[in-house]
Amino acid sequence: MVAHLITLKVVLLRNGLRRSVGQLVGLIIGALYGLGVLALAISGLIALRLADADLARTILVVAGSALVAGWALAPIVVSGVDLTLDPARFALFPIPLPKLLLGQAAAGLIGIPGACTALALAATTVTWARGPAPFAAAALSAVVALALCVVISRLVASAATELATSRRFREASRLILMVPLMLLGPIIAFAARGIETYVTVFKAVAGVLGWTPLGAAFAAPASFAAGDAPEGFAQLAVAAASLALSAWVWSRALARALVTPASRASSKSLPAARRGLGAFGWMPQTPAGAIAARSLTYWIRDPRYGAALILVPLIPVLLFFSSVQRHNSEVFLLSGPIAAFLLAWSLSTDVSYDSTAFSLHLVAGVRGREDRWGRALALMTFALPAALVITLVPFIVTGRWDLLPGYLGLALGVLLSGAGLASTVSARFTVAVPLPGESPFKRSPGNRMQTLLVQLGGMIGLGILVVPEIVLVVLSAVTGAAGFGWAALGVGLGLGGALFVGGILLGGAWLERRGPEVYASLVRAG
Repeated sequence: MVAHLITLKVVLLRNGLRRSVGQLVGLIIGALYGLGVLALAISGLIALRLADADLARTILVVAGSALVAGWALAPIVVSGVDLTLDPARFALFPIPLPKLLLGQAAAGLIGIPGACTALALAATTVTWARGPAPFAAAALSAVVALALCVVISRLVASAATELATSRRFREASRLILMVPLMLLGPIIAFAARGIETYVTVFKAVAGVLGWTPLGAAFAAPASFAAGDAPEGFAQLAVAAASLALSAWVWSRALARALVTPASRASSKSLPAARRGLGAFGWMPQTPAGAIAARSLTYWIRDPRYGAALILVPLIPVLLFFSSVQRHNSEVFLLSGPIAAFLLAWSLSTDVSYDSTAFSLHLVAGVRGREDRWGRALALMTFALPAALVITLVPFIVTGRWDLLPGYLGLALGVLLSGAGLASTVSARFTVAVPLPGESPFKRSPGNRMQTLLVQLGGMIGLGILVVPEIVLVVLSAVTGAAGFGWAALGVGLGLGGALFVGGILLGGAWLERRGPEVYASLVRAG
């Protein structure tokens, strides 16, 4: 039965690659990426053979703990990507539970992550080839760590079976997955710098993790290398006990999933009755207020909107790492203006996200300026506070409060001017976006060249509109005169506010004249 499940996984993987060119390309890209990471890992593990035992212990325990944690989180953040081992698929087959456990565990290693993890763990024996006892402990620990990775991954997958049936959960988990991917480069660079600078802190962290299920298997060989056999045996016992406990809990979770499998059509997946009117209850009781409430509801519930803004809260983090590497805090101070641009320009795709539902505005006779005001009001409800907070963060960290008025004025100018420009552009052009109900990561249909030109033209146009604020901020930074900064704040509010209102009025007039043409372009895209 175990061999049959492994063969089944291989056949399903092979057939999927034959049927879908996209899956084959994705596998090739993933394999190349995995081989690159594996080559770096193995090279590092070989180099650690010549390093001090304490340094090797610190790096391996921290990295190994992150590896086990990654395997545990993978079924949640990439839920729905591989359902060939979904427990619900075996509910109707009389397969003994022990054989199903072994089969699923073995099949879980098939694929790029499993192969890379197995090879990397095997390479840890090179690091601890410092005598018979450390080498033997490293070999045993590698086997236990690999088994723990697979078992804890399948445990989480079995426990999250019911959550995996929710489309919203799957889309949200994929958005969450984007966060560590975006921060992977800065995190690696900062961690490498931190290991050199904060060795004592990392050693303390490794000392704690070495007695937890995450890092015990990686700490045991180091204890044997240091000549402390009792401590090494104790850490091996912690790792083995963690594996046994995880396997037992997994068997209980799998048994429950087989008896009561989650149904994709279950009534539990339907949302409970909602009380109140949500945003419709507190928005103004006007056409613009109703549109604002509808738009705000979409901003909250539609994953396509979240995918467009997932980068916004990460901007201060990314620019902080960049400023540290360049030793230039001016880069960090641009967090607010850049976040304001992304927030403001997201309004340019709002009509495109409506797709054919935009017909409701035409049928109801909604005036163009009411549409523009409503969508802009929904955006400003969260964009204005977000831009203010993100603008303040770098100054709280750096303490350069003398430059705050200028950068705050620039951020507000970008936000207001950008929202006005986006309100005008979206009334004239539609862009290629995923259709309603589709994954936010799906290849967008429509005229890609027009989309590219609209986005490029919008960035250039917004740059021209905020030239006064940029000039005043530069003068404030160069001369140190506070007056330029306060002038930038005034211009950002005054000129930005005027462009915001003007853009809404102009966009409303265009939309009122071109409503049918806009709808026709949306129908063609759908």
